[in-house]
Amino acid sequence: MKKQLLIALLIISTLGLVGCGAYSFTGGNVGDAKTIQVDYFPNQAALVEPQLSPLFTQELQDLFIRQTSLSLVPSGGDMRFEGEITGYRVNPMSATSQQTAAQNRLTISINVRFFNRLKPDDDFEKQFSFYSDFAADAQLTGSVLDAALEEIIDRLTQDIFNSSVGKW
Repeated sequence: MKKQLLIALLIISTLGLVGCGAYSFTGGNVGDAKTIQVDYFPNQAALVEPQLSPLFTQELQDLFIRQTSLSLVPSGGDMRFEGEITGYRVNPMSATSQQTAAQNRLTISINVRFFNRLKPDDDFEKQFSFYSDFAADAQLTGSVLDAALEEIIDRLTQDIFNSSVGKW
């Protein structure tokens, strides 16, 4: 009797999970979409960091490949992202007693257009922005730049993911 109850419970649990086929445990709901297209995001900011466009585009593609079952295609995707990098700026953030900056902030802004061919009501155009603070006496090059870009791009791509398939 216990064995039959255990088997029945296992079957019900399995059917419950299968019934939620469009749901991903990463929080993304891609519906019936099978493919994704992520176009190159050109850098149109006043200040241009050469590695930013390819790095951002690649990280956005990688995030969707890792966290969904979508296949990346060069054109004709069920879901498509396009846009441009619109801002790249460094501003002083906090001062010392000698009236100099103690910390600087790198801020990156990106304009994103999302199209869902299967659910056009989900389409949007949004501006995303994030920042990273670093010591004012540090040069924004090498490992300081790499760490700042990694932090900002991770946050931006996750925000884009949440807005498009996470429904946040």
